Amino acid sequence: MKIVCFGPGPHFKGGISNYNTSLAKSLEKNGATVHIVSWTQQYPAIIPRDFIDTASKLDFLEGTQIKVTYLTNYNNPVSWKRTVDFISSLQPDIIIFQWAIALQGLPLGWITRKLMKSSNAEIIFDCHLVVQKEASGIDRYFSKYGLAAAHTYIAHAYKTVDELKQLFAEKDFLINETGDRSLDGRQTIIKLYHPIYDLFKPDPGLDIKKVKQELHLKQYVFLFFGFIRKYKGLHNVIRAFKIVANQRNDVSLLIAGESFWNTLDKKRISTRIKSNLFKWAKAILLKQSANEQDYNPLELIEELGLKEQVTVVNRFIPNEEVPKYFQVSDCIVLYYLTATPSGVESLSYNFDLPVLATRVGHFPETIHNGYNGYLADAENIDSMAKQMLRFIDHPVSRENVRESTKQMSWDNYVKAILNNEPSV
Repeated sequence: MKIVCFGPGPHFKGGISNYNTSLAKSLEKNGATVHIVSWTQQYPAIIPRDFIDTASKLDFLEGTQIKVTYLTNYNNPVSWKRTVDFISSLQPDIIIFQWAIALQGLPLGWITRKLMKSSNAEIIFDCHLVVQKEASGIDRYFSKYGLAAAHTYIAHAYKTVDELKQLFAEKDFLINETGDRSLDGRQTIIKLYHPIYDLFKPDPGLDIKKVKQELHLKQYVFLFFGFIRKYKGLHNVIRAFKIVANQRNDVSLLIAGESFWNTLDKKRISTRIKSNLFKWAKAILLKQSANEQDYNPLELIEELGLKEQVTVVNRFIPNEEVPKYFQVSDCIVLYYLTATPSGVESLSYNFDLPVLATRVGHFPETIHNGYNGYLADAENIDSMAKQMLRFIDHPVSRENVRESTKQMSWDNYVKAILNNEPSV
């Protein structure tokens, strides 16, 4: 079977790139011939950030036969046609598109409609979200146009299933967890758990005690990991941790990740121009509360007197360093304001790390309170602090975490994708 995985290639930063790479590798492992077709840039050029990963040396595709073609440009419709022609020339049986941002809607809507005519492949949208985390005025239009031309959708949570049903209220879907496809012309939604990011393996030789000393970490370590974005609620994490630190002197908060906007190279003229244009566009399209370009929760650390209790590694974390931060931590803290299935959550499960999260999005589906983690009320700092303290007093078994994630394997995921025989 020939499969095209369309999404950011492995030289980009971020979870979607890692996800697309993991998916491609697992498909090949299960007997498919796989080709990754990638954007030439991860997001439209107006976004003033560079997402190329120049820090990581680890080649995740080493030892595979998977080819990568960086071809599709958001801003160049000519490249959209080239993408259609190239994918069609590969004669795939399945084309899997990663859907993660509404701005993909125009190019992907056009590309998938053309592929419906030029290819006999099954077109699948792997939906990391449907409704954007930011409240764009044209989000619904882009999403509906972009996602319409598909045979099958993959959703990582029933919340995402509901969002698809709301977006296409006029349609009747076949919904299952097995991968069975519709026989009667309906589009299929396959609900599958976000698989564990097994690209990152624990380092058995890591001297945890030494690393904790180097990072000035105390006995109990709460980890915040990944891009610092407003929707991830780091400001609430810090405020909740302040309450915990007031009661205990054996706790640390480890923040490892790059500030999404505050690490821009403002010396570059192109960055300054893009930044101003992007701010202008956001002012028109977004609610003011959703504008995060001035978001800097790290300022709270000094403001709240937490410099001795909080360790900050405010940079992009290369792939080679990722295991270190998870292995020295006792749990991951995901006190998000809003959530779609989280790559950080899936990454933490690879290290059997318990999760503290808010009751938003899919988290109540994957986190069983007191078993593999703890749930707090969203936007309730006292509730968040209470669960952090509860975690210390009543630790979650790593074996429980391991047991609860057995269904989140790439093998299970891929078998459902490859199970493309029609069903009533």
